[in-house]
Amino acid sequence: MIPRGSRWLAAFALFAAASSHAALRLDLQDAGLNPAQRQASERLLDDVQQLLPTPFSAALDRRVEVEWRDDLPSNGIGEAMRPGAIALNRKYLAALTDGSAATLKTGRSHGTLRRELLATVIHELTHLYDRGRLWSPAEARLIRRCSQQRESTGQIGEGAECRGQAERRFTLSDDPRLLDLAGWPQRAGKRGLRDPDNRFILRSPDRYELSNPREFVAVNMEYFVLDPSYACRRPALYQYYAARFGERSQRQSCASGLAYLNAGRDFAHQPLGYLDPERVYEVDYLLAEANDQWVSRWGHAMLRLVVCAPGRPRGPDCRLDLDQHLVLSYRAFVGDLQLSSWEGLTGAYPSRLFVLPLSQIIEEYTKVELRSLASVPLKLDRAQIDTLVERAVQSHWSYDGNYYFISNNCAVETLKLLRSGVSDPRLQDLDSITPNGLLEILENRGLADASVLDDPKRALRLGYRFDSFRDRYQAMFAVITQRLDIPQRRVEDWLALPATERRAWFAKADLRASAALLLLEQASLRRQLQLAQDELKHLYLGQREDIHSDPKLVAAGKTLQQILDDSGFLSQPAELLDTGYGLPQPGESAHLEQQTQARQARLRQLSDSLDQEVRALLVPERRAELAALESNLKQLGTHLRALHKAAGGFELP
Repeated sequence: MIPRGSRWLAAFALFAAASSHAALRLDLQDAGLNPAQRQASERLLDDVQQLLPTPFSAALDRRVEVEWRDDLPSNGIGEAMRPGAIALNRKYLAALTDGSAATLKTGRSHGTLRRELLATVIHELTHLYDRGRLWSPAEARLIRRCSQQRESTGQIGEGAECRGQAERRFTLSDDPRLLDLAGWPQRAGKRGLRDPDNRFILRSPDRYELSNPREFVAVNMEYFVLDPSYACRRPALYQYYAARFGERSQRQSCASGLAYLNAGRDFAHQPLGYLDPERVYEVDYLLAEANDQWVSRWGHAMLRLVVCAPGRPRGPDCRLDLDQHLVLSYRAFVGDLQLSSWEGLTGAYPSRLFVLPLSQIIEEYTKVELRSLASVPLKLDRAQIDTLVERAVQSHWSYDGNYYFISNNCAVETLKLLRSGVSDPRLQDLDSITPNGLLEILENRGLADASVLDDPKRALRLGYRFDSFRDRYQAMFAVITQRLDIPQRRVEDWLALPATERRAWFAKADLRASAALLLLEQASLRRQLQLAQDELKHLYLGQREDIHSDPKLVAAGKTLQQILDDSGFLSQPAELLDTGYGLPQPGESAHLEQQTQARQARLRQLSDSLDQEVRALLVPERRAELAALESNLKQLGTHLRALHKAAGGFELP
């Protein structure tokens, strides 16, 4: 007689032995198939089993029937008929049997018919894996009701009326990390509820993935299993799947540089660049501080990539390579700093992630907007920096959202990028809709080091802060008031005067006062150009009727439209590529370079006529002020050269 303890051990050993052999079993329903059809079908299913990761097959320990049917939609490859049964479209059986399916192009995302058949079986098996187990009829009804409730209310994940075992049915598609990576982020101020729509709509391998998280999981499993380039095209999602199912042996090596478009305004510069995450020393939260404008009262949130110069080892010295640093900024238009409050509240603007040179951001805010910039390092480890940079570039190519001042503004978009790019639990319940509020919370959570701003002089010297030019302009204005008896005492009041009124003081200015006046006139011109840009934006959005009736305005409007159309690729770079998905790969680089060079050359040509033609679109008062400012600058330049020569200096150019 075997002792009780020994019997238990023997039973456990038998169970363990059986479990070690437990795995997915694909059972071909071969009734009505001839031997050649049966053999081709079994070879297809054998290939599926060979391709599937072992942990996936082991977890999906069940028998799944596969059959060929002739009652499926004509354009469908296959579908799940019931839990544990997959149907394939019988119209494709002949091509599979004679081998032509291996080369027959379908126009679908996987290329050939045979790969589409493989992908279909993998797709439906992934749904079975995601569900975790077969449901009872009562559970199926509850799940259906809860799913319909979530899809109608926008609540993805656990809902108040759907708690319990059936609600927690999904293995992958309810995972908050997967939802962040997939493009269903948490909504601001909604206590964990997620956006109902996925806005990563560009560079998608299959738009079906955007319908809901369950289909996203299944579609991406197809590519994880079948596409060797998946790790390079969607690196974060590849790592998510690999962490659960293991690395894929057939994955290809990835290029070190990630392609992006630099949206700087220098049309002579090639916008296509390549960013190596290894060259990014740190990532800063970059805050444009608030001013008196309604749309700027909470500041503007951006991320600064501290990129090391080529050949420089990663380290603190990289912070001095300012010409290499890039800024990630969610905005509606590449050159837009002022947005209409009403359109911003109603979501009339797109929200896209632009990559811009730091030098341009500094000039835009400190010289034009007269706003200071605070650059606060985020406390990220090396792996988090790499994944955040990769995620940012993916968003740059794929994301097309809607900009709302309150619910989906720059702070919300930046927080979503941080959540998806950095897997850190401290970010998950963080909720702020204001840029300055977000910085404060990041600091309180230990995610940002604002102590770099404690010493103002050191912060300026090391590039943690960029002061507004307002104080510099006021200092120049003080020089003028010391030498001229002008009534204004604030630089803002001086610049608010019409340019023709300021001109009356030029002839009385000495050498130093003339130099100060020149600097302030240049500042005024930058401001007027910004206001002109805002006017043109409103014109583009159709807020002026006379553009369609005045022939001169019609011609100028066409030039503006050409520039907007040709520069659209800077806000939506995906339009340059009509094949592939995810991050562009080396094979697409030649086409990208050709397209960007051609577009940039066209923009440069158009910009030469922009100043005269498009200026006709401005209101008469703006045109007159710009012309007066240009006349002021010319007159001051002549006056300054004459004073310098009279003082015995060399002749100025």
